[in-house]
Amino acid sequence: MNYYRLILSFVALSCFSSCQAQETGRQFLRLEKEIALPNVKGRIDHIGIDIAGQVAYVAALGNNTLEVVDLKKGVVISTIKGLDEPQGVAYITKHKEIFVANGGTGECDLYDALTYKKIASINLSGDADDVRYDEAADKIYVGYGSGGIAVIDAATNKMISDIKLPAHPESFQVDAREGKILINLPDAGMIGVADIKQGKLTDKWKKLLPRANFPMAYDEAGHRILVGYRFPAALKVLDSRTGKELFSSDMVSDADDLYWDSQAKEIFVSGGGGSVNIFKQTGTDTYKLAADIKTPKGARTSLLVPELRLFLLATRASGADPAKLQVYKLKE
Repeated sequence: MNYYRLILSFVALSCFSSCQAQETGRQFLRLEKEIALPNVKGRIDHIGIDIAGQVAYVAALGNNTLEVVDLKKGVVISTIKGLDEPQGVAYITKHKEIFVANGGTGECDLYDALTYKKIASINLSGDADDVRYDEAADKIYVGYGSGGIAVIDAATNKMISDIKLPAHPESFQVDAREGKILINLPDAGMIGVADIKQGKLTDKWKKLLPRANFPMAYDEAGHRILVGYRFPAALKVLDSRTGKELFSSDMVSDADDLYWDSQAKEIFVSGGGGSVNIFKQTGTDTYKLAADIKTPKGARTSLLVPELRLFLLATRASGADPAKLQVYKLKE
């Protein structure tokens, strides 16, 4: 009899803990709407945003399209076709243009954000991937090929610099104030630091384990870079000036996007393993897993939009269930 009471108590405790974690998640993110992405099949890569217009640009890599989504209306308002494995995407604020990096050809295309007509192309050697736009300097940074970051003048749509790297760059963060770029180089087992003016790599922070450092975020004020590894799944926080590891924790598997919310002092990680992890900063170099919010398997592409207090998560099509863009509201 005591044995069965013990089992029932354990089950009740497990249920309570699970419900409590779910409730905690709701305090951080509240699902506002799901926007269907009709006819989108396969893998979805990065998401860009026009903050003023509240329009998201979803790179449907496996579909060879860019989906233009009106977040207020909750519908796809246009689809740009004829792309070749679109990966990186950015909204070029000063010129009201959409920049799309094609992984298949290496071609980077610019479209008018009002007419969706192609207005320019920049050809890189191949595998054009992650994109960053520095609005103050009006420059676009594109990771590409077997090892390079192209620097493009957004006013002329011409490449003005090419930073050579020892491997293909995944996520990278531009610190214009300090004139450097922090770069994930998983195939080389390192994080690289490039000097923007010199146009070259000036430091290498190597690590044997964990491996596969794909997503990265940057706490510029705190001089901390936040790096997500896949094998094994781990979050690492490093001093951005020295590369010294300051914090480590397990996290969701198959992570592809990671963000720092400077207002709330929180880290958001989306992983194909089936959840969004939220870590709350509790001290100068300490962070606590505050929420593990369940999401569809394979939904690893996301975008944090702190200006709108939104978190966007792309889910792939599965059977009769279409691909979707989930729109979450962040706590105020």
